[in-house]
Amino acid sequence: MPAVELHRTTLPNGLRVLIVPDPTTPVVGVAVHVDVGFRSEPEGRTGFAHLFEHLMFQGSESLEKLAHFRHVQGSGGMFNGSTHQDYTDYFEVLPAAGLERGLFLEADRLRAPKLTVQNLRNQVDVVKEEIRLNVLNRPYGGFPWILLPPILYDTFPNAHNGYGDFSELEQASLDDAAAFFDTYYAPGNAQVTVAGYLDVDETLRLVEKHFGDIPARPTPQRPSFAEPVPGAQRRQVVPDAQAPLPALALGYRMPDPGTDLDGYLGHVLLGSVLGDGEAARLQRRLVHTDELVTDVSASAGLMGPLDARDPDTFTISARHPAAVDPDDVLTAVDEELDKLAAVGPSADELARQVARWSAWLHQENDSLTDRMLGLGARELLYGRAEIAVELPDRLAAVTPDHVRAAAGALCSSGRAVLLIEPAGDEGEQA
Repeated sequence: MPAVELHRTTLPNGLRVLIVPDPTTPVVGVAVHVDVGFRSEPEGRTGFAHLFEHLMFQGSESLEKLAHFRHVQGSGGMFNGSTHQDYTDYFEVLPAAGLERGLFLEADRLRAPKLTVQNLRNQVDVVKEEIRLNVLNRPYGGFPWILLPPILYDTFPNAHNGYGDFSELEQASLDDAAAFFDTYYAPGNAQVTVAGYLDVDETLRLVEKHFGDIPARPTPQRPSFAEPVPGAQRRQVVPDAQAPLPALALGYRMPDPGTDLDGYLGHVLLGSVLGDGEAARLQRRLVHTDELVTDVSASAGLMGPLDARDPDTFTISARHPAAVDPDDVLTAVDEELDKLAAVGPSADELARQVARWSAWLHQENDSLTDRMLGLGARELLYGRAEIAVELPDRLAAVTPDHVRAAAGALCSSGRAVLLIEPAGDEGEQA
């Protein structure tokens, strides 16, 4: 991956700033990462972090609703936001001449979003409709990212549904929103990443101009979400009225990427050896040889690799015909894990998966948006945006022994087993 310049500073109000010049692209991006996600939302207010992300698009004290949208799109730009386990991001990409406009817009809503009862009620309805569309009225909705954590984890931060419960969303008040903003959207709890065709000194001047006068507030102490690894297998059956076929997902705990990055990356490549491509172990065994499942995948990270702090989840998921006993699928998975734990992958097998990752990472690096968000997230989560730059080389340095150790860790620890059973008319007849 090409060398990347990283320039860091912290404003007097506590806001962290990362500037990443790239003279090869005619656009600029501005991202704000806030150190709050699903795991930080208060008990009794499931889904609040995501709901608040929606509220941040409803205008500010300076701009009426939809003005932010018009300013970005009128400049030929694009924008979005997303809520993750440990952070929420807001970003936009504009032609290079739009840099100051982007900085003004992001600073404006970080300073004072328009929190009103009307906006809150409207966005509660929007989020509820999003849940209906993506979870309640869709086959395998919430599978496995919503349904697996309550089996693998015991504490509210790790186990609850980050999309939200309807009754708790409906009970959200304007006081809840104001308190959430005051607590988590303090400048010292956020980071701004600016990337693209820019001059570093001028960009810093503009960042200070637009963000520097946001009043400092106390920065919340980030709690540890650590909890013990399960000592045994935990199993749960969940009916799905929309599902045409049964499905299953396995959840395992992973190493802490902040303290054991090599062990974590061993799990990343274990996921690829198991599930990526037609030659992958579980594809060959479960789909093509034993014909136990119609599809199978394996991956490190509940929402993707290096997207959360510890603890995070390694998942294996599959759909299978109704006639197949899910325990036969579990047995086959365990046998493949045992083989990898005993001898590891071959050098060629591992090299193929490293090459797949390298190609994907270089493709992602070609997108200013993806590059900016990757750098910003790793800077916020681990204090080292460099991880995003080093990742191809770090993955290439993973050995078969690292993957063997990762497989052994899965074999020796407790896990969660989620079984999806069709619950509609067809499922009952089957």
